[in-house]
Amino acid sequence: MGIKIFMFSFIVTSILFYLLFISTKLTTPISTFNPAINYFNISSKTTKAYPVTFAYLISASTGDSVKLKRLLRVLYHPGNYYLIHMDYGAPEEEHRDVAEYVANDPVFGKVGNVWIVGKPNLVTYRGPTMLATTLHAMSMLLRICHWDWFINLSASDYPLVTQDDLIQAFSEIPRDINFIQHSSRLGWKLNKRGKPMIIDPGLYSLNKSDIWWIIKQRSLPTSFKLYTGSAWTILSRSFADYCIKGWENLPRTLLLYYTNFVSSPEGYFQTVICNSEDYKNTTANHDLHYITWDNPPKQHPRSLGLKDYRKMVLSSRPFARKFKKNDHVLDKIDSELLKRYHGQFSFGGWCSKGGKNSACSSLRNENYGVLKPGPGSRRLKNLLTKIFSDRFFYKQQCR
Repeated sequence: MGIKIFMFSFIVTSILFYLLFISTKLTTPISTFNPAINYFNISSKTTKAYPVTFAYLISASTGDSVKLKRLLRVLYHPGNYYLIHMDYGAPEEEHRDVAEYVANDPVFGKVGNVWIVGKPNLVTYRGPTMLATTLHAMSMLLRICHWDWFINLSASDYPLVTQDDLIQAFSEIPRDINFIQHSSRLGWKLNKRGKPMIIDPGLYSLNKSDIWWIIKQRSLPTSFKLYTGSAWTILSRSFADYCIKGWENLPRTLLLYYTNFVSSPEGYFQTVICNSEDYKNTTANHDLHYITWDNPPKQHPRSLGLKDYRKMVLSSRPFARKFKKNDHVLDKIDSELLKRYHGQFSFGGWCSKGGKNSACSSLRNENYGVLKPGPGSRRLKNLLTKIFSDRFFYKQQCR
């Protein structure tokens, strides 16, 4: 029985490696777009114009196209990079809707920093396919553009600060810092996550189904220590490169382990970084997300609404989740925090021609590289100051 499980796990993991490193096609519906040429044309401006640059993975599934388009618009900044992954299982009309939205926007076309994964993965709940999609995206973005931090978001996330706020705040912190919430105290996850083994059909099947549970459980590993935490991270380019290339084999070893792990996105990056001698002291133990959980059992985020607005702002966190499609609280965030009007882009120096009441609709070449941070930058800087204080930062390192 043990040999059969091992052989099957080996086959499934081989497929996972294939998904990560072979299928790296990027597509965009703009017929004249050449990713490599367009990137290098804009790269020389971007790296000089803005102090830091972010690479976003925005993941979406069935029914998310409206939320995805809104999130992309509110997150957009010409100095960043955006990779969209629409789940393979989403209807064809949603794939086409998102592709046409990207293709028809004149700013996206002019700057050329928005891409869509051409061969999307089938993402299943609780399995390793979400982790595979994230690593796949990191691999592609490392190859095609230069950035400082990688941020993974879902279509149900929303920013609470402008990109100018985020860039300004992050320009003052070391580039090797990784925002990964982690803990070695597994608690109930010890028996519900650490010991069970699963097989995810999404790694090799085109038909979405739930994970398969293996009756036999495994003992806890002895050559490395398990950590758990939030699936939402902000990773440095250096650590992302380490996870993809794995020059000392730890990332690959743990990828093999987490292929059969329940909810692997909640443990893989935490376990890799906290078991790495080179990176374990680069963690800020925080996911920079405002999330409220169901109670009990605190496994699923509660949908946020207007009653949560004040707490979101007071948290000083740059992102929040999760939100329902076009909820009224999103309109309030747009108008009061992001200065976003009439469905346009969030306020930023790159598209500003007047005061904060003017719509941000197009790229102004003379403003390229200009930052106009607002109160959101000050709130975020205060939070980062607290995170990096001696009282918090060193006591919250991997234990």
